[in-house]
Amino acid sequence: MFVLISLLALTAGCETIKGLGRDIQNAGEAIDDAVR
Repeated sequence: MFVLISLLALTAGCETIKGLGRDIQNAGEAIDDAVR
């Protein structure tokens, strides 16, 4: 899963990566909460 996100981020472009990073971080936290 992480590899897929990394590939998407690499192909998205530098400016988009900043926004993507926040979205990914938020999604990751939501997943962590769901798992717990």
